[in-house]
Amino acid sequence: MAVKKTEGRADLHTHSTASDGTGSPADNVRLAREIGLAAVALTDHDTTAGLEEALAEGARLGIRVVPGVELSTMANGLEIHVLGYFVDWRDARWRERLGTQRDARMRRNAMLLERLAALGMPVTMEEVERAAAGRASGGSIGRPHIAEAMVARGYVSSTAEAFERYLGSEGAAYVRVPRPTPLEAVRWIHEAGGAAVIAHPGLYGRDELVESLLEAGTDGIEAYHSDHGPEDEARYAAMAARHGVIATGGSDYHGARGGVVFHGPLGGRTVDAAVVDLLEAASRKYR
Repeated sequence: MAVKKTEGRADLHTHSTASDGTGSPADNVRLAREIGLAAVALTDHDTTAGLEEALAEGARLGIRVVPGVELSTMANGLEIHVLGYFVDWRDARWRERLGTQRDARMRRNAMLLERLAALGMPVTMEEVERAAAGRASGGSIGRPHIAEAMVARGYVSSTAEAFERYLGSEGAAYVRVPRPTPLEAVRWIHEAGGAAVIAHPGLYGRDELVESLLEAGTDGIEAYHSDHGPEDEARYAAMAARHGVIATGGSDYHGARGGVVFHGPLGGRTVDAAVVDLLEAASRKYR
């Protein structure tokens, strides 16, 4: 079957209040429509709770909404994120697996708060939950919400400082919890009828690991990302071509906190919207 072609541009990596973004799922869709995108993906962390709202708004506005998710995984102590597109988010096994991911995230949050308290910066879970108020039912709470609570307490001047000094992978309070491996996450996505893509490979500094995941059956790689420079984008686009996988891209939009946009503005990184059709075609292999 010939792959249809969708005209225009697409941002295939955005987050909403269903996880750690600041705009609702419908807000993201409206913004994508306002800036002239043909398609936008909602890829919240370890949850698909915002998809129904986003899809409904897309249908109302006439913009294509790509159902997605971003899974947190661990490989040899390194956190790797895997994007899933066109998964069957209503599938019972898939929903159960996402539940285990959110449970792990909550354990990590509790451990982070313990570390912060030991560093003389106590933050309560109630404060974090207030920072996450407005998230969708079934949504996830993450480090940006802890960072907001730290700003409110006056421990740091911005969420960026909270990540740099305490919550990021090199931060004083950072902790790791058991997660599925990247290939386990790829299998989960395939078993839910979706296409799997390695997110922002330039953030890992482990191109050999990324290549091994592509060789093992991952469907694509996010070549274009707000944190990738031109050389990164060219290298990962070439890697995708070399392995015969899909080169995707997106802003990783989370909205703004304290006037600072996290990663990049919606639409700041896009790909030809025909990539959406390639991802949908790839997902059909697993149904």
